[in-house]
Amino acid sequence: MGIKITKMQGCGNDFVIMDYDQYKLGENGGLWGNMSEASLKLCDRNFGIGADGFIVPNTNVNNADIGWFFYNSDGTTAQMCGNGIRCFAKYVYDKKLVNKKEFKVSTLAGIITPKLNDDETVRVNMSKPILNSAKIPFLPQNNMNYKISAKDRIFTGSAISMGNPHFVIFTENEENILALAKEYGPLIEKSAEFPEKTNVEFVKILSRNEIELRVWERGCGITLACGTGASATVVAGVLNGYLDNSCEVKLLGGSVFIDWAGENTDVFMTGPAEYVFDAELY
Repeated sequence: MGIKITKMQGCGNDFVIMDYDQYKLGENGGLWGNMSEASLKLCDRNFGIGADGFIVPNTNVNNADIGWFFYNSDGTTAQMCGNGIRCFAKYVYDKKLVNKKEFKVSTLAGIITPKLNDDETVRVNMSKPILNSAKIPFLPQNNMNYKISAKDRIFTGSAISMGNPHFVIFTENEENILALAKEYGPLIEKSAEFPEKTNVEFVKILSRNEIELRVWERGCGITLACGTGASATVVAGVLNGYLDNSCEVKLLGGSVFIDWAGENTDVFMTGPAEYVFDAELY
């Protein structure tokens, strides 16, 4: 008997999702030793299924309707993943692990509330952005418009947490922001200012309600999309006066839409969540 898995993606950010009972079959059968090792094996694009992350629903929670175990492709845990939570929401609703279209999910970033829309998109209450340096965590006290050095460049960016740390850089006259993300993202990710490392966003402003975004994701590298990164970027844009409160974020894998009314309010993200395939591992 094979171990059943589901592959899903949101704007090209892809995930392997597995029910806990199926995960235990693999653990007991010696396919992996724990969830971290399972993530490394399943997410490998040459010897596994291939994904940016590994998700297992957790039905044994008391503070929400459901929880999750989330691992990056390198086997590390992540507090939150915006594209992953949309895929997770659709999966657990379709699997009847929850019986309502709007529900609370327990994550390492706190309670996150997704809502399945009639147009097949998922709207997620991403909670309030964290701007306190100590809680991001970011060692300098001035987290906005901070100058950080990476190799031969100095970038000005803002450190913001959406349950996981981000450093958002608005570029000027930079045509190829993907090249910037590839070259400087891994250096900034490991900067001493971020004791838990960081995701890095390079942004090109197209208008006050439309931006282009490229992300170097902590624990993954370049990803086609990052929901928490899109959220943090719009927050930084609003606080700096660059963006309006509603913004389309164009990522390599497609667009998500971010709404943020301003300080002390929650961020809302709307975007797709789609099945790729179901399979069995032997």
